[in-house]
Amino acid sequence: QVQLVESGGGLVQPGGSLRLSCAASGLSFSLYAMSWYRQAPGKERELVASITAAGGSTNYADSVKGRFTISRDNAKNALYLQMNSPKPEDTAVYYCKARLGIKEYWGKGTLVTVSS
Repeated sequence: QVQLVESGGGLVQPGGSLRLSCAASGLSFSLYAMSWYRQAPGKERELVASITAAGGSTNYADSVKGRFTISRDNAKNALYLQMNSPKPEDTAVYYCKARLGIKEYWGKGTLVTVSS
């Protein structure tokens, strides 16, 4: 059974930093492209960042470029999102997603609140 479990969310002040983690099990993690998505209250889910299976290529939404960094450790079956200088508009539930061809798996999300 595939499981993706996000952690590391919480309350962070604007300009601070936070690191999200996604622990994967039940799949060949190193074969899957991974992504972070987020969904703010009243808004649609949107792509934040993605990384290829081997970690050689990354992609970011314009709104987080230069502030967030996606990374992965295939030896630990883990995905990360380093959030630097978060803004109140980054407040959302953050989800990790694994994709291989037509197969997709989602975690249940972790809430990040950016507020002073």
